[in-house]
Amino acid sequence: MNYPNLFSPMNIGSVKIKNRIVMSSMCVGLAEHDGAVSKRLSDYYEERAAGGVGLIMTECTRINETDAVSHSSMLSMSHDRYIAPLHAAVERVHAHGAKLFVQLFHPGRQNVVVFPTLWQFNERMARVFPPYWNLYFKATSSFDESAMDDPKTVKRMKRYMKPLLAPSAVPCGLGVNAIRNQNTIAMTIPQIKTLISQFAAAAKRVKKAGADGVELHAAHGYLLQQFLSPYTNQRTDEYGGSLENRMRFLREIIDGIRKECGPDFPISVRLTADEFYDTIGYPGQGITLDEGVEIAKRLEQFGIDALNISSGAYDTDQTCCEPISFEPGWRKYLAKAVKEAVDIPVISANLIRSPEQAEAQLAEHTQDFIAMGRPFLADLEWANKAKEGRSDDILKCICCLHCMESLHESVLNGKPIECAVNPRTCQENKYERNAPKDGRQRQIVIVGAGPAGLTAARELAARDFKVTVLEKNGEPGGQLLLAKAPPHKEKIGWLIEELTHLATQQGVTIEYNIKATKEVIDTYHPYAVIFATGGEAMAPRIPDSDSDAVVTVTSVLTGEKIYSNQEIAVIGSGMTGLETAELLLEQGNKITVIEMADKLAPGAYPTNASDVIRRLEKGGVRFLPGRKLERIGDGMLYLSRKDGVLESVRTDVTVLAIGVRSSNALAKECSGHYDRLYTIGDAEKPGRIGDATRRAFELACSLH
Repeated sequence: MNYPNLFSPMNIGSVKIKNRIVMSSMCVGLAEHDGAVSKRLSDYYEERAAGGVGLIMTECTRINETDAVSHSSMLSMSHDRYIAPLHAAVERVHAHGAKLFVQLFHPGRQNVVVFPTLWQFNERMARVFPPYWNLYFKATSSFDESAMDDPKTVKRMKRYMKPLLAPSAVPCGLGVNAIRNQNTIAMTIPQIKTLISQFAAAAKRVKKAGADGVELHAAHGYLLQQFLSPYTNQRTDEYGGSLENRMRFLREIIDGIRKECGPDFPISVRLTADEFYDTIGYPGQGITLDEGVEIAKRLEQFGIDALNISSGAYDTDQTCCEPISFEPGWRKYLAKAVKEAVDIPVISANLIRSPEQAEAQLAEHTQDFIAMGRPFLADLEWANKAKEGRSDDILKCICCLHCMESLHESVLNGKPIECAVNPRTCQENKYERNAPKDGRQRQIVIVGAGPAGLTAARELAARDFKVTVLEKNGEPGGQLLLAKAPPHKEKIGWLIEELTHLATQQGVTIEYNIKATKEVIDTYHPYAVIFATGGEAMAPRIPDSDSDAVVTVTSVLTGEKIYSNQEIAVIGSGMTGLETAELLLEQGNKITVIEMADKLAPGAYPTNASDVIRRLEKGGVRFLPGRKLERIGDGMLYLSRKDGVLESVRTDVTVLAIGVRSSNALAKECSGHYDRLYTIGDAEKPGRIGDATRRAFELACSLH
């Protein structure tokens, strides 16, 4: 397929973009600690430009060093010293025919409370004592945000906290991303005027650096959106109340940029067209689509050159960074509504994953440019592969949110973002795009065709090793076969198909229905053996837990056990437990979820967990956190609470979802038998998909 619309040029203002593919802004944690563009970040942008992207939007870039700092290793354009490093990155992007806009940003109320104050102290310390950053990140790597629930901790920390600036003193207190114990204050007029001049000054530096334009981040709940929204802007002066007044702050920023940069310097605005407060029980609150379209029309009148349409805020987190359950293109109607109302180009990220979907949305005039963020973490060659007719070779983003989880982990520890699908993401400086051909056809045997085994197989085959994968089942996937079984998890199947396709494309041989033994492996005379044998569900030592009415999640997810019209208790509310509960609910059962911890989904990424929990709540599922399972018997579960109270719950079936243990008996049996023996994935240590693929990739790159 040729995709004629996708690869046609179009202008944004005075700048010609070679195709309709935009890499949308996404923080990756690769900037220098002081906010300058680093060589690693330049490498990251250049590789996406070389991969065929038409326009790159940088990650959000702060406009001052006081109240606009929101996380570690984020870009800054607050000072002239940042111009030269940005210019170097721009030159590298331009060398591949791509353009680059810098996204200017202020978080407002959506910030980690202690961070702006802490960061200023850190920068001063680092100037005096350069090794300070290493000590700081080591100290904060184990920071637990739950400490902010402790009143004593909060009291001590508040001595060092500056209040967060916002249009009004409305804290970010709704949804799973609520920021605890905020001290949010309404900005004064002088503070507003200062920020307007700082946005304009930052844009001027962007232009001096040779970048092609700027984007103002008025989406996802950050400060510019906070002024636009009637929910967060409750002012009664000239910057609040009517829509005209709520838009005044953004209008004066646009006017300031025009004054500093001239009429031909492109300005895009990333705009939330609908805040979706109705999805969390606040219908009619915030920006709705009708008002979002009106804002877009007025922004066009203000003289901007493009609109980048999005949705949501931290309060309604799932609508701005979707979990796996959301359908591709689910919000394209927002972009279409705006496009029908304006004449300037409309950019939009509508959960686009395939070139076919992108071409269709351009052809139906939903938008003018296709924006994607996470897909370019998963496959930096997305655009080139589409243009060359190799869409089957694209590793698609599966919306698992491993990237966002790793980003939140890196807010304080200074590490870059990770991608479960592509372990090389943000490691461009460490691992070459084209692996060295040094395998010399030496035989590698990999036991297990799950995500770890297939990732290692593909990378080793690319290095010219002869790779054979032994898989006990009749199909690939390993633990992913269980992961894709619950409702709304079809995208996991994409990863199985793509990893298998790319491995066999590299010449990997996968032998199915083979029970690997030491004797079987010996017949291959392997240079190295890698065990990727996955994990197995744990079963507790609880009286009567060996009853036929007690099963593990594996039995349910494989379809070995199918129930209907039963009262079922699921023990454990991790993601596997919650998703298994949803499958059982869909099959027509009455579900109770029991969790020993005080809160549901301990250790799970909040956006993923809340996505499932909301559907379970709608389905009438009962949740019992803070209960320990003591005994099973006579159709009853006997539970204990921390306060000593004993409870009983009636159940026909009990499903155990209490974790996974490594399945590595064969690896232990073969220990010492082979010179090069490795264990990866859940067989080494149970974890997330991204943990398995990263360890497999690192091993495949380092094996000699």
